[in-house]
Amino acid sequence: MTSMELAQASNAAVYASMVSLAIAMVFFAVSFAAGRRRATAAQPVESVASAGGTALLTLPPETDAGDPGRRAANIGMSLTWLSFVTLLVGVVLRGVWAGRVPWGNMYEFSITASLGILGVFLAISLKRDLRWLGLFVVIPTLLNLGLAVTVLYTESAQLVPALKSYWLVIHVAAAIICFGAFTFAAATAGLSLLRSRAERRSGDVTGWLARVPDAERLRSLTNRVVAFSFPLWTFAVVAGAIWAENAWGRYWGWDPKETWAFITWVIYAAYLHSRSTAGWRTDRASWIALIGWVSFLINYFGVNIFVTSLHSYAGT
Repeated sequence: MTSMELAQASNAAVYASMVSLAIAMVFFAVSFAAGRRRATAAQPVESVASAGGTALLTLPPETDAGDPGRRAANIGMSLTWLSFVTLLVGVVLRGVWAGRVPWGNMYEFSITASLGILGVFLAISLKRDLRWLGLFVVIPTLLNLGLAVTVLYTESAQLVPALKSYWLVIHVAAAIICFGAFTFAAATAGLSLLRSRAERRSGDVTGWLARVPDAERLRSLTNRVVAFSFPLWTFAVVAGAIWAENAWGRYWGWDPKETWAFITWVIYAAYLHSRSTAGWRTDRASWIALIGWVSFLINYFGVNIFVTSLHSYAGT
């Protein structure tokens, strides 16, 4: 394939991924609109009196065939897998076109970070039923891709001297995984706040929130994901400092990018500490997880695009 054909194929794959994600979003939304959980909405279909006179109620089996919401969520998951595969093809073709890892500018990092979000979500879904979370993962992924293709898109170019290092692969690969994990944790933390509020209002949670696990399970999932990604983010910050010494002759210079990376690290450290502190391990901890994600986004978008620094080349 020629350079132009590779570029067109990469762009087509990214757009195809966005289309399948948009359709997946619709199906995930339909799954919530279908109503309450099967277990709470189902009505008894048969009653049998036992010898002692106690009525035994038989509920219809909870199957996908009897629950349109579950069927819609299954379709949404399948489309999410399709989106992951097509986006992976787009990222790989971008790298082949560029002749390097496709992380040399904001567009390339954005499409790869979107791949990271989907990858973390789908990897965890192999062990857990996460159909209830699909909508809240697909939406930020789709928004990130939309921003990438409409605002951040740029043609492939040679790397600036500071980026021509094996530390690019090490540092950015860790950051991409953290982007996916922190976005996942933000989704579960936000849902835990909504679910906790509903549980405080009434013990019987109804509506679309009934399809979401209880607040404590959501908080536990958030904690596990952050506990996994925090050491990786620590490694990314340290790797960035080593890379800075190789590129600029100093490990740390309080550049805006470095400063916000450190601020994000402190917030997530505070989150993990709050989980072991009485009175802070509930909604307060979830709020800290959300603040950490906002800080990560500021570091990702705000510093790279709007702030003049040694990392300003990332916005080109």
